[in-house]
Amino acid sequence: MPKKDDKVKIGLEIHGYLMTNEKLFCSCKAEHGAKITQPNTNICPICTGQPGAKPLLPNKTAVDKTIQIALILECKINEKLVWQRKHYDWPDLPKGYQDTISGPYAVPVGEDGKFLGVKIREAHIEEDPAAWNPKTGEIDYNRSGIPLIEIVTEPDLKNSEETINWLKQLITTLGYIKAIDKNLGIKADVNVSVGKGERIEVKNINSLKNIRAAIEYEIQRQKKEKPIHQETRAFDEFSGKTVRMRSKEEAQDYRFISEPDLPIIKIEQSRIKKLKSALPETPQEKLRKLIKKYKIDKKPAEVLTKKLDIVEFFEEVVKRVNPRIAVPWVTIELLRVLNYAKKELENVEIKVEDFAELLNLVDKKAITELKAKEILNQFIPISFSPKEHAKKHRKISGKSEIEKFVKQVIKQNPQAIKDYKAGKPNALNFLIGQVMRISEKRADFKTAKEVLEKMLR
Repeated sequence: MPKKDDKVKIGLEIHGYLMTNEKLFCSCKAEHGAKITQPNTNICPICTGQPGAKPLLPNKTAVDKTIQIALILECKINEKLVWQRKHYDWPDLPKGYQDTISGPYAVPVGEDGKFLGVKIREAHIEEDPAAWNPKTGEIDYNRSGIPLIEIVTEPDLKNSEETINWLKQLITTLGYIKAIDKNLGIKADVNVSVGKGERIEVKNINSLKNIRAAIEYEIQRQKKEKPIHQETRAFDEFSGKTVRMRSKEEAQDYRFISEPDLPIIKIEQSRIKKLKSALPETPQEKLRKLIKKYKIDKKPAEVLTKKLDIVEFFEEVVKRVNPRIAVPWVTIELLRVLNYAKKELENVEIKVEDFAELLNLVDKKAITELKAKEILNQFIPISFSPKEHAKKHRKISGKSEIEKFVKQVIKQNPQAIKDYKAGKPNALNFLIGQVMRISEKRADFKTAKEVLEKMLR
């Protein structure tokens, strides 16, 4: 138990790129990372802050996705949103200010929410600055103006493990509504205080691994160094330490003013209801349903709920197949072929009907599991009815038929026979594999093993 004066408080400011085709205030493409091959290609006078350039009305898709995120976080949605200019003088900010719905005079899109026991102070939308390389002085404006969501929590988290587990659940949940670009992940500003010490903000941490390391280092540093002064720090992943950047800014340091070039956004109740009705069940709701309705163990149920398309596919499959059969075939075999092909389920055409038909053939012992796995491999990129394959590759269970294969294997593999009789157990597995090979994976595995053992006595 920590001492009373060593109580740790952790709060997060989480940033993610909203999934939109265009930037927030212009019609330039909202592309990031590997999609862009050349700097400064998706730019215009608006997103590069040219004199006299005025912003277009904010991207409707970005606002809708921000509302949906706020709803998922059980926030109260505000009906009048006022844009603010947040001023700071950095080379990555061409206008000299950032347009944001945050600050002392702003009402966030959503506020007073809660997610898995952690209170959400607010969720708001803002534009991303450009990408500045301080070593070379080069600035790439492709990123400038891309819509960002910022989620601010209360300091309800108590340690690094709790924080990472909470963030993983948040990322999975936001993945269900396809609101944030999953390829870019999230960045977080982490606020840490120990006991009655001042709050320290560690800026722009870009991975869960680094968030964990920064929290753990900062907790130990604050316990050792007294007094702690409020400041902003950066995390150096090479040393595993946080380093001082500057004293902590307050809201007045940014000189927030209302944005004169953007009108107030009015959010109608009908719009909120429509967006809420389009939300899927959350991973937590799916998990409870899988465990209660289908009697699935928690661990495979958690695998199923990591991705919405996988769990929804499973729910359709179990309408046609016993869950006992469906669970390993979805959580292991389906994910295996998708991972091998480097595809998501949404990128291929695997019909529920074909998949369920394949599983039922296995359940009825019409084909072997090995043959079914081979057929499943061929479902990428488009599935097909496996009935015709089953006719050609019916399961062989009769001992007399399997004995023919076994005799052939014994004749062709004298060294393996010697190894088996010398007490090497792997030799038997090799011989069974040869039986499966020459039977084209049609021989019943259990029967083949029994026949081999009998004939090798």
